[in-house]
Amino acid sequence: MANKSLSIRIDSKMLHKLHVVADYEGRSANSQILILIRDCIEQYEAKHGEIKIARKSATPDE
Repeated sequence: MANKSLSIRIDSKMLHKLHVVADYEGRSANSQILILIRDCIEQYEAKHGEIKIARKSATPDE
């Protein structure tokens, strides 16, 4: 699976706090965000069932 980029808008206070948490966990901010996203998806799937991914991506850039 190819890695994709995602830009987000985040205020400086929240970004600073993210860096503090990531540093505490011994991770980069990017790695911390990926873990948060993974945990969010796992929680969603635990409640609603597995998210099925179509074989061919529905995103226009793939």
